[in-house]
Amino acid sequence: MRLFPIFADLEARLVLVVGGGAVAERKIKSLLASGARVRVGALEAGDAVQELARQGKIELLRGSFEPDWLEGAWLVVAATDDRELNRHIAALAGEQKRFINVVDDPELSSFQVPSIVDRSPLTIAISSAGSAPVLARRVRERIESLFDHTLGSLAALAAGYRQAIRQARPDLRRRREFYDWLLDGPVADALRKRQPSQARQLLEDELRNPQAAIAGKVILVGAGPGDPGLLTLKALRALNEADVILYDRLVDGEILELARRDATQIPIGKIPGEDHNATQARIHSLMLEHARQGRLVVRLKGGDAFVFGRGGEELQFLREHDVPYEVVPGITAALACAAYAGIPLTHRDHAQSVRLITAHCRQDTFLEDWPSLARDKQTLAFYMGVSQLDWLSEQLMSHGRSGDTPFAMVENGTRSNQRVLQGSLKNLAELARRHEMKAPSLLLIGEVAALAPALEWFGASIRQD
Repeated sequence: MRLFPIFADLEARLVLVVGGGAVAERKIKSLLASGARVRVGALEAGDAVQELARQGKIELLRGSFEPDWLEGAWLVVAATDDRELNRHIAALAGEQKRFINVVDDPELSSFQVPSIVDRSPLTIAISSAGSAPVLARRVRERIESLFDHTLGSLAALAAGYRQAIRQARPDLRRRREFYDWLLDGPVADALRKRQPSQARQLLEDELRNPQAAIAGKVILVGAGPGDPGLLTLKALRALNEADVILYDRLVDGEILELARRDATQIPIGKIPGEDHNATQARIHSLMLEHARQGRLVVRLKGGDAFVFGRGGEELQFLREHDVPYEVVPGITAALACAAYAGIPLTHRDHAQSVRLITAHCRQDTFLEDWPSLARDKQTLAFYMGVSQLDWLSEQLMSHGRSGDTPFAMVENGTRSNQRVLQGSLKNLAELARRHEMKAPSLLLIGEVAALAPALEWFGASIRQD
């Protein structure tokens, strides 16, 4: 470890910044956020720096660098584009035993300004000792995705009750258990739901009347259509916190690789031809079983749980059995597959609406809907329609949709093996058979599908007239 990590209390302490440009401006704002008194010395100062001086937030010295600018400073930041001047300032700072950071010049610096993950009062600092700032930034971005922004509120709440916690839990082991409960239990949940008063009440109730066991809960998480990069930050955090993951058959293995390593992973996806009601009953049973054992259960669904995913049924079941739950939306297949095929679902010239339809239902369900489905100037997105292509195309054309209407069929959308079949509605079923299109595939019908050849950017494309 070449650098010794340290967090400095700069409240009301003087810091000198030499330079008045954009780089200096960023450093000044960070220092002000930490409560420092900031003195800025520069020949020229940008508008933002001058405005801070007018507001009385900084002391601004105009002119060439003078050694007496260092007087009283605890830290020094040199942010000029003149390396000889920076070297001179660094030498003077060293003689006066003042730590100095010369921006983008680790050789002249006695301290480095790290990349920051700010969850005040919790602060995470990342440093590459000035040798690879881009790497430090990448690490910061990764860490940012792991911690909810309410973690700072949780830390502040815990700090306010620190003495009460020590009195209520004098035993170190029990105190550690309490903090685990605080981080993983209903207090953190309440803060994530922006309910600070409830969070405070839950903490106080637990201090007065400790619960015998931590209650479990279920997080309903949409995994998106396949590409792990489309996971939301909240979905990634849930996967990293889960004790048990109940995942659908179509959830990509690369997504499961992002989960907490010691989590129990249970496949529960429905398989074509089996009794789906019996499978759903098993899903309900597993959620209830593990939640009642105090575990954090992630119910991981492909796409979005509320778009043809039975998410509503699962929440109803959890509510009936008094199991706490959260919902983390996912990117549904229609949005993602269309985007990865270069197809806008709506367009001023071609489609003023979009309809999401499941083809996996009784055929008489559509009897009253066919005339409206056959209208032009709209986009139809059919889920689970691979086995229904003859019927779908025949019904649309018989109710007035032109056989020349463009379609795009997206197989394995957003994944490395994505294929997009493009053609005319009248040839849909025959072309899909010829090219052996398989599930999971999303079918898009409408004028916007004709834009795919010009706008495509991902995966393989098969165009047929």
